Amino acid sequence: MGLFSRKGRGGAGPSAEEYEADHAPELSDTAEADGPAGDFTGRPVAQPLGSEERDRLARALEQAAAEGVDVDDLESIGTHYDDAYRRWSAGGGAGRGPDVIVETYAVAIGEHLARHSAREWAVVTDVFGTDLGLVAARADTVVVPHNLVGARWMRGETGWIPGVVSHLVRIRPRAG
Repeated sequence: MGLFSRKGRGGAGPSAEEYEADHAPELSDTAEADGPAGDFTGRPVAQPLGSEERDRLARALEQAAAEGVDVDDLESIGTHYDDAYRRWSAGGGAGRGPDVIVETYAVAIGEHLARHSAREWAVVTDVFGTDLGLVAARADTVVVPHNLVGARWMRGETGWIPGVVSHLVRIRPRAG
């Protein structure tokens, strides 16, 4: 789905802070998670996480914690992401590759959104492919953290996480 997606077609994806679906994504148990994105023409489809996706999230969150990232603190996520990008850039692309760094920080951002906004993790399929995403409780928006991070990684942007992610929390706050 995203630039560094593990499933589906690897297109550039939307560059906006949030993928705003024109229609509500459908929760479906019958959608094929690995189906060809090129044949997908409908609204985004969200499916509950399976054990593979939960394991993927747990691995990325363990990696983030090992780096000292506090997923409840946007400054922490942002500072650690910026440092990881700068280290990778300064090393001429040596060390951990973009796929690992993007995965780690996309999941950290997504987990922050899951904890602090009215969104929950799901497997989302749209015209760009299939990846982990967050679906709004009212099912009217989808956020794909890998697209948020991947697009900015490719442009070399730093300093964006606190502002962008806090905006996403504000527009879909957790009730109560």
